[in-house]
Amino acid sequence: MTEPRPIAFFDMKAQQALIRAEIDAGIARILDHGRFIQGPEVDALEAKLAGFCGAGHAVGVSSGTDAIQIALMAEGIGPGDAVFLPAFTYTATAEVPLVLGATPVFVDVDPATFNLDLADLERRVALVLQEGRLRPRAVIGVDLYGLPADWPAIRALCDRHGMFALDDAAQAFGGALHGKRLGAWAHATACSFYPTKTLGCYGDGGAIITDDPARAELYRSLRTHGEGKSRYEVLRTGMNGRLDSIQAAILLAKLPLLEGELKSRTQAAAWYEAALGGRVTTPQGFAGAESAWGIYTILLPDAEARARVQAAMQAAGVPSAIYYPKPLHRQPAYAEAHARGIGAPPLNGPPPLPVSEALCERCLSLPMHPYLTEADVARVADAVLAKL
Repeated sequence: MTEPRPIAFFDMKAQQALIRAEIDAGIARILDHGRFIQGPEVDALEAKLAGFCGAGHAVGVSSGTDAIQIALMAEGIGPGDAVFLPAFTYTATAEVPLVLGATPVFVDVDPATFNLDLADLERRVALVLQEGRLRPRAVIGVDLYGLPADWPAIRALCDRHGMFALDDAAQAFGGALHGKRLGAWAHATACSFYPTKTLGCYGDGGAIITDDPARAELYRSLRTHGEGKSRYEVLRTGMNGRLDSIQAAILLAKLPLLEGELKSRTQAAAWYEAALGGRVTTPQGFAGAESAWGIYTILLPDAEARARVQAAMQAAGVPSAIYYPKPLHRQPAYAEAHARGIGAPPLNGPPPLPVSEALCERCLSLPMHPYLTEADVARVADAVLAKL
């Protein structure tokens, strides 16, 4: 009997086979011209990224984390400032405010979309204002797993309180809201091009998308040590956050595939829904939101069920992952910041974050990439349901 083909959690080899010649040619051009950092490929990529997102400007940077940092540095965010962000996301979103001396204020997430709970966000902004120890300066919304957050509502809240709205779209490049791509909804959008993302390079890379020309100019300065019009004119304290030309060339080769790959991801999600819907809790969206399906995550009844299902999947040769096993406010690195963010008497501690904690006990991510077949999805679903 023929063994079924292996199922990859993220399949980069299938994609590479389609564009290997273009990648090799792009790298060869860079070896010939020798501009390995911020070469012409970076300029070309920035123009194409901005066009794809329908935004005015794209600034290539060294990673998604550096994209967040540069965007916050440009706003002058630092000590005494409160930065609101979800408790259920990857560490990069929270570590940057701390690096800059600001205080992350963790917000609970919606149990259906896993994105910022707007009522809880409103409550925590009000508490920070009431206590008066911190200044509400920014909201970082995360488009978790590829599903856009409710950006019109987040922008409206930020506008009311004079806060900066930053979209962490690391898992969602290509997602859209009401027919408009992510990239022009927030004041700025931080993108990651880590290899496993919907648009990924073969190393670290990222970009900041914005419609604001003044911000874009500042981002370009900050990514290159705060330089001015010449290399040795230093206008401000910046960082080394540049994008290298080889990664830009790889992204240029991949970008023409993205529209088709997004459709394939959506089809794979539909197959999962047909196979698993009603048996486990499957991802939920909302009207007008188009997920990029960066990660496909289901919810099991409890931690015991998840462990049982994950073991059955492993026995069947089907990969899985847990994004994320612990909420950020429970991480040792953030415990102190969480405690001091809000919660002065009479609260005697920050309000609880029950949804984020429950999701960490129940979430399980399944293989998701554009090259899954219907038979692949059926095999994954069978493995999930075998020990449920």
